[in-house]
Amino acid sequence: MKTPKEDARVNSRNAEKRAQFARETRPFLTCKQVAYHLGVSLDTLRRMRRSKTGPRCRMHGATWVYHIDDLEAWSLAHAQGGDHD
Repeated sequence: MKTPKEDARVNSRNAEKRAQFARETRPFLTCKQVAYHLGVSLDTLRRMRRSKTGPRCRMHGATWVYHIDDLEAWSLAHAQGGDHD
């Protein structure tokens, strides 16, 4: 059985792989994909967009989209505690 620290490393590596795959294939994510990626509800993501406290986003046609690099930058800027290298 893995320790919590080992689980965190595996999850971190998986998130990095998902982000790299997104950059290479389709760097813009939908609201549903972003909510899943960040671990928040769609309603929370919408509130963050409206209050301008969430990740940078833009409209493509009638759809809000987020670039994976903007998500990573926002996430790093909001990291708290511990070592986040």
